Amino acid sequence: MRDIIKLTCQECKRDNYVTDKNRRTMTEKFAIKKYCSACRKHTTHKEGKISKG
Repeated sequence: MRDIIKLTCQECKRDNYVTDKNRRTMTEKFAIKKYCSACRKHTTHKEGKISKG
């Protein structure tokens, strides 16, 4: 039931982090502030799916 997701920076559009989430408990997409090495600051990262194949 856990989906692998990527976290994409909203300023530079780079995929910086890969994590997983539980589909049952977190049904909506989420955004979190994390460090972006390209922007060199903390920015909002939004969830995106990783293709399987």
